[in-house]
Amino acid sequence: MKRGHNVAAAGLIAGLTLSGVAFAQGAPMVSGTVEKLDEAQGKITLQHGAIPNLQMDAMTMVFRAADPAMLKTVKQGDKVQFTADRVNGQITVTKIQKAK
Repeated sequence: MKRGHNVAAAGLIAGLTLSGVAFAQGAPMVSGTVEKLDEAQGKITLQHGAIPNLQMDAMTMVFRAADPAMLKTVKQGDKVQFTADRVNGQITVTKIQKAK
């Protein structure tokens, strides 16, 4: 009986994770500038334009990185394009790349 519950729970978690990924992929790309990186804490400070999906005006703020490894791809002063969303209640950068 326990095994059946574990399989069902794993399926539910996988489904929720995939739906979260799909939702994040639909988030708009936003322009910004890297102000500060804190790789140890997995955080990035960005000066950014409006983020429509979060109903957020342009400002400078600290974001959590969905994957701390993405912070190694940018440095302070870089112009970037990124997506952000709420992940586990925290505003999180879900994708980032240097602006072209």
